[in-house]
Amino acid sequence: MLVEIETWLLYAAAAAGLSLTPGPNGLLALTHGALYGTRRTALTIAGGALGFMGIIAMSLFGIGALLAASANLLTVLKWLGGAYLVWLGIQVWRSPPAGIAEGTIHAEVKNFRLFRQGFLAAVTNPKGILFFVAFLPQFLNPEKELLAQFAIMAATFVGIEIITETVIAATSARIQPVLARFGKRFNHVFGGLFMVIGIALPLRA
Repeated sequence: MLVEIETWLLYAAAAAGLSLTPGPNGLLALTHGALYGTRRTALTIAGGALGFMGIIAMSLFGIGALLAASANLLTVLKWLGGAYLVWLGIQVWRSPPAGIAEGTIHAEVKNFRLFRQGFLAAVTNPKGILFFVAFLPQFLNPEKELLAQFAIMAATFVGIEIITETVIAATSARIQPVLARFGKRFNHVFGGLFMVIGIALPLRA
């Protein structure tokens, strides 16, 4: 076997733990699920999945060595990621309240925008980059085909991430009538969370 079952199960547990840890993509799935419904949030989730695949590919091709050689690069990534999350928070803050007629929301927010937000939330998150650079290699066997092992690990992580975010979005969509009672306050709370995370991200050591 390319990957021992025990190794895969341990990795899958770690990946699930990361997916369940509060982060930009999970928060985005929660917010979009309430604002746009589960079906449209699938675009957000797909964008995030593609972003994570890109990060895994970069880790395969040596981004870890690049980050190790240049501490400034990681700092730049943190500031870019933080700035994007602040911008995203502003967009959520200004979004129509949860519970507005879906036709209105569909007209105002294009599908590609949802996909793009999920993608950028994934690729600008240094936490995800560091996970794949520092953690993923520990589960690889250098005596076996590395590319195939990377493919298995990447598919495992992305699959878990898709399932987790879909459950979050579906749960959020189901309680949309409750959230609608709060009107714009829901947007303000979660938009504010994005902005707080964006500000705190580059300030962490």
